[in-house]
Amino acid sequence: MARIAIALLRLLAPLPLAWVRGLGAVLGRLLYRVVASRRRIALTNLALCFPQLSAAEREALARRHFVVFVQAWLDRAWLWHGRPEVTRARLRLTGALHEFDGLAPRLLFAPHFVGLDAGATALSQQVRRQFATIYTQQSNATVDAWVKQGRQRFGNAKLYGRIDGVKPIVAALRAGEPVYLLPDMDFGARDSVFVPFYGVPAATVPSLSRFARLGRARVVPVVTRLTDDGYEVQVLPGWDGFPTADATADTALMNQRLQGWIDAMPEQYFWVHKRFKTRPPGEPPVY
Repeated sequence: MARIAIALLRLLAPLPLAWVRGLGAVLGRLLYRVVASRRRIALTNLALCFPQLSAAEREALARRHFVVFVQAWLDRAWLWHGRPEVTRARLRLTGALHEFDGLAPRLLFAPHFVGLDAGATALSQQVRRQFATIYTQQSNATVDAWVKQGRQRFGNAKLYGRIDGVKPIVAALRAGEPVYLLPDMDFGARDSVFVPFYGVPAATVPSLSRFARLGRARVVPVVTRLTDDGYEVQVLPGWDGFPTADATADTALMNQRLQGWIDAMPEQYFWVHKRFKTRPPGEPPVY
């Protein structure tokens, strides 16, 4: 089935973007109806994060999320198999691109918006730097090989496994390789701290602060937005005064700034993830 799915995606690669997005809209609406477990997770997350919205407003937001989630997933067809000139034309890199000048250590804070793979592709194709990221191995060997090949399509992206530990990431930063980091998910209680996310305590790894300190790197946010004609990949100015000596305070600040970007495009954040799965001691589960 994995080979069939990948083959179908290859067939989508040369199609007009409007066709691919139209198919994604249809499948997204269908999946919202049939994948009840993920629908419940998304609605629970939205209820916790946006209690000021009515139930109908949160349901409408969840429906839009499923559409853009599937559209972004299908976009991997042209991101990883389309002609390079098509990929470049659909990925608009904007903002503080001067942050990539020279070889100074850069730690890229890339939140889990649906376009996260588009952002990584834009950087590896359009910026003359050797990039690195942390990779989670997929359970299916065929899918794992496909994802690795796609994320390394343009040749200047290194993938380090989570089991490799901290040393390769710190070494990459000190060698001048910008590291594309996605630390805003619930990775369990181990090595996490509880900091507010929309006012709810959320287990969050303080890796952005720790890697920045160990790698002596400047944190540069990269926020990717799905648009009608592809993606806008916005490089924001690096953070001054970060990290501090307090990794927990740094992580709380990371979540606070992330909320501002989510508020600008709430349907595009990764709401199907169990962001509040790990609870503080004594608190009941929410899912």
